Amino acid sequence: MSLGPNAVSALSRRAVILAATSAFALAAFGGGRGVAFAQEAPAQAAPAAPQQFSFDLLTQAMKAKAGQPYAAPEKISGFFAELTYDDYRLIRYRPDHARWSEEKDSQFQLHAFPMGWLFGEPVKMYEVKDGLATSMGFTTDDFEFLNELKNKVPAGEPVPGLAGFRLHYPLNRLDVMDEVVAFLGASYFRALGQGSGYGISARGLALNTASDQAEEFPRFSAFWVDRPVPGARDITVHAALEGPSVTGAYRFVIRPGEETVMEVTARLFFRADVAQLGIAPLTSMYLFSEKNRSEFDDYRPNVHDSNGLRITRTDGDVLWRPLNNPPRLAGSHFGETSPKAFGLHQRDREFNSYQDAEAHYERRPSLEVEPIGDWGKGIVRLVEIPSELEVNDNIVAFWTPEGAVKAGDTREFAYRLRWGNLPPEDRMDIGYVFETRSGAGGVSGVESAENTRKFVVDFTGGPLQPLPADAEIEPMLTVHNGDIISQSFQRVWGTDIWRLVVDVRAEAGATVELVAHVAGYGRKLSETWLYQWINA
Repeated sequence: MSLGPNAVSALSRRAVILAATSAFALAAFGGGRGVAFAQEAPAQAAPAAPQQFSFDLLTQAMKAKAGQPYAAPEKISGFFAELTYDDYRLIRYRPDHARWSEEKDSQFQLHAFPMGWLFGEPVKMYEVKDGLATSMGFTTDDFEFLNELKNKVPAGEPVPGLAGFRLHYPLNRLDVMDEVVAFLGASYFRALGQGSGYGISARGLALNTASDQAEEFPRFSAFWVDRPVPGARDITVHAALEGPSVTGAYRFVIRPGEETVMEVTARLFFRADVAQLGIAPLTSMYLFSEKNRSEFDDYRPNVHDSNGLRITRTDGDVLWRPLNNPPRLAGSHFGETSPKAFGLHQRDREFNSYQDAEAHYERRPSLEVEPIGDWGKGIVRLVEIPSELEVNDNIVAFWTPEGAVKAGDTREFAYRLRWGNLPPEDRMDIGYVFETRSGAGGVSGVESAENTRKFVVDFTGGPLQPLPADAEIEPMLTVHNGDIISQSFQRVWGTDIWRLVVDVRAEAGATVELVAHVAGYGRKLSETWLYQWINA
């Protein structure tokens, strides 16, 4: 799925349906009532004069707002509120109305997402120039209404707000303004590296995700976008975050490229206690791969936006946890102190591995979070939700800092987001997990023993690649809550793959944790493979 040049292609069925059906995204969107179209003063009406603006001023405003009772966002009524999914697909932003398109040597353009259907809470947009913010006024003339809709919309009427926006940049060709990042729905946003197609999403904040408390979805209610200077290769976006328990001031410095990099600063102010705080949350989709392919009657060998969680620890050690589509809600907690990075990755970049000429899962970007400064002690949490459909984003990962979050508390986090291919072979000092496979335990052709499972883990790259088949290396394997029945380790003839095969037995209903890496010559030669098997 790829957000294209207009709002119709930008909101493909998967992009919006996942928002309505995902266990985590459902509350992020709403239709509704509130401001009437054309009858009342529009939410996007321009102020009488530009206003002073800076990140510190936004911070002060959001801190003050946290001391006030929460007010639910106003929702639109009238024409836009009554749009169905099919109606919404007939609205397109006019490319010739793109902001800054008239600027000579401008590398960025801004397009708007219209309100309607699932998007009923107005988002305000401002342009910042020389420290002054001016409201971006949008009207019905900025959008193309197709078919029968064009006769229902008066010309030149101010729209009651926006659903979000996207930025364009010559990412892949100098003569084409490619879409590079989109902010749409609650605090969700997506970005692309060179050659990427949209897949994984990030969020501004996650509150009480998969906990015993109701999950809360604070939203970006307003954006301030710096007017790009001619020739600039980066752009700064500020955002106001609002929710029942928290307010926040966000700054995104976005640099498109082979890897599109965002430097994020989040200043948070809590008006209520929060049971679980999720910083730099990532949201993705994993349906099946070689591990659970047999559970899906599908011509494609793999269907996923991401296939593993990678954590780079303080000492440089790397953990790789392949993703699951579990039989029941599952969570994994990785206790860390000041990790160097964590992220959800799509490692396999071959079309033949997916065989999907429409979705092109091989082009889905990986996304890595790099903390800036010392984040101290905390947990990288992975949540996996059972799913039967690829429209559901059923994978979430985020950082939970140590310590309680109470009303009146203030927190600040800075981090870097890297979007792109992020190939594991870029690290030549350590081998990596090329693939994880799973199937019935035991010997092929013989009925498998009850409650057994076979796991096949392929390691390659780094110092493993040039080693001969008789190299003095071995797997270091441990299994928790299960028993190893058999294991073998050897180089696959004619390849640079080192394959670990292990059969494990566990009690019915048990959750088994497996850990393995390759060692030899007095050192660790690969990243650490982690896996969770739920013997349902």
